[in-house]
Amino acid sequence: MAQSLANGVSPFWTPNVFAGWPQIADPQSLIFSPPHLLLALLNADPSFWAVDALSFAMLFAGGVAILLLFRDRSWHPAGALVAALAFAFGGSAASRLQHTGQILSLAWFAVALWLLSRALERRSVWHGVSAGLAAGFLALGRDQVALLALLVLIGFVLAHWLQGPGLWRRLRESLAPLAAGGVAGALLIALPVAMTALLAMESNRPEIDFISAGRGSLHPAHFLTFVFSDLYGANDPAVDYWGPASFTWNPHGLFLAQNMGQLYLGAIPVVALLGLGLAGRNLWSREIRVFTVATVAMAIYALGWHTPAFRVMFEILPGVSLFRRPADASFLLSALLAILGGYFVHCWMSEPTLPERGVWITLASIAGALVTALWIAARSDALVTAARPIGIGAVSLLAALTVLMFARALSRAHALAAATMITGAIVLDLAWNNAPNESTGLPPATYDAMRLNTPNETIRLIKEKLSTNAADRRDRVELPGIGYYWPNISLIHGFDHLFGHNPLRLADFARATGVGDTIAAADQRGFSPLFPSYRSTMADMFGLRFIASRAPIAEIDRRLKPGDLIELGRIGETYVYENPRALPRVLIATDWLKADFGELIDTGDWPKFDPRQTVLLENDPGLSYHSTAGPTGQARIAHYGTATVIVEVDAAQGGFLVLNDVWHPWWRASVNGVPAPIHRANVLFRAVAVPAGASRIVFSFSPFAGAASQLISHFR
Repeated sequence: MAQSLANGVSPFWTPNVFAGWPQIADPQSLIFSPPHLLLALLNADPSFWAVDALSFAMLFAGGVAILLLFRDRSWHPAGALVAALAFAFGGSAASRLQHTGQILSLAWFAVALWLLSRALERRSVWHGVSAGLAAGFLALGRDQVALLALLVLIGFVLAHWLQGPGLWRRLRESLAPLAAGGVAGALLIALPVAMTALLAMESNRPEIDFISAGRGSLHPAHFLTFVFSDLYGANDPAVDYWGPASFTWNPHGLFLAQNMGQLYLGAIPVVALLGLGLAGRNLWSREIRVFTVATVAMAIYALGWHTPAFRVMFEILPGVSLFRRPADASFLLSALLAILGGYFVHCWMSEPTLPERGVWITLASIAGALVTALWIAARSDALVTAARPIGIGAVSLLAALTVLMFARALSRAHALAAATMITGAIVLDLAWNNAPNESTGLPPATYDAMRLNTPNETIRLIKEKLSTNAADRRDRVELPGIGYYWPNISLIHGFDHLFGHNPLRLADFARATGVGDTIAAADQRGFSPLFPSYRSTMADMFGLRFIASRAPIAEIDRRLKPGDLIELGRIGETYVYENPRALPRVLIATDWLKADFGELIDTGDWPKFDPRQTVLLENDPGLSYHSTAGPTGQARIAHYGTATVIVEVDAAQGGFLVLNDVWHPWWRASVNGVPAPIHRANVLFRAVAVPAGASRIVFSFSPFAGAASQLISHFR
């Protein structure tokens, strides 16, 4: 996005992954994230530091919103600080910091919650508009965290209406701020959400089946990490992870990354929850009840198929079937528990007397968690490995209980000192137990290949090879098995990678190529009937010229024969190969054949044809002739931009200009200034009929007009 804006071109489409991709409709593009858009406008090459700073700035904004929510309710400042710190540096916000979109959704949730609370309590239209805009930016995340956060906000409104007498009065007084917020939010999100919905309909995942979704469920044993931060060794590269979703735990079902079960919020909020939430029955007090209900709902949702309730949620709640991995609810679960923990610190510091059983219930709960963790570790033969995190967790909980007891005694004479003591304790706790780790804090040098001026020899060789392209060529590359961030590295360096790292892809592209979410590991490079090998018609049509891999190519594609690819050499641990049969990006075909593209994808049985002479079309192009054999003419790329491609042709006879970029309905074309239809060609690509002689063909990406046309046709 930053490079496109700096170069004065559109960031709405990228040719750099998946043979072309509508970035504007993909929530992961961050085009509709105000802070990232601003950073991109200000800097063509944002540093790693700047991008990380934005994530922390958004978490800071969310934490400030939590502080203001507590202040509006006159809750103790120590509780407010505990809640804000646990929100920003605890739970999934800490363990999954690299999931930028979900971090943004979490931060906007806190802001929207505070503003919505003000709008309802003060009956303020302006606060309603502000809440609507914050909820709109939340919805622009278009991820599962955003969906669940919006459902929590709806529940917050319902709770405001239903709690206590005067239902109709509260309902009537809230209509104006809610209506104003609804209009503001709807205007903000209408177009981006509509485009994403249209993309989803054409994608490989218009919806997720229950089994696929359920595989991404948190295991109940993950909840022990609320108490013992690194119980299963997820954060320590020196420890083999042994918890749920590991080979040690279950060798047949690895569906979650190991950091997704890291939920530690800090010992102080946990102790406060146990000591007062359970012991004092405060969990059901009127001022906190809505957060208790929402917390239970998010816990059930995150557990997924481990409870029967998720099936009901999956079938009833709108939007749930669009997402996999109910474990994403852990973001909301962590945030809500942070608020509850802070509230109970408020109670601890404010109530004149504490229930005598509070300390005993806390100690009993700590003992119960300790015994459970030891039993699970023993069952998994991980007792020695788990001893350290269990010991640290037990000490942290006892220290938190001690700090809370001393702070309560101190607060009668020195309230500021008591609040400072509690705040300092949770800061030290989170700094130690949620320190940067292999998921959130690897050395910057790890990512040197992602820098524009990288010294990486593989990147330099690829760019050098591609720089010699002829006028009709824009060759593609493939980078299987090099590393986690390599599939999308072409977005940074401006070359065209055939695949990328994204669970969302156009449905026919996914079916035609057979590749999953990523090719970060060599064994993730699958094939399909239509694309059975690097030695195939489809590989040539894609213009797949160079392949770089950490594994010898014969280990990835076992159908290759000696001589099918040219080995260019080895750079460090990377093997580099060339496909000499790769077709140019643009060519002129003088004949056409009708073909069933769905059947071709399923069977891979191409008709007998030469793609340099003949183009396959799914529908009759409306021409009264088939061109005869003979000279085809020449095509050259006059301009290749992100949203505009200009091709100049000199056709010896009438035929088709074939552009080997993926077909998408939001593209438009003109021939010599006259609008012309873009035909879907050779299963995935684009073709435009051209007359004999010289012509200038302009392809333009028009997402707004294209989306509007699709919506109109959909509702006809």
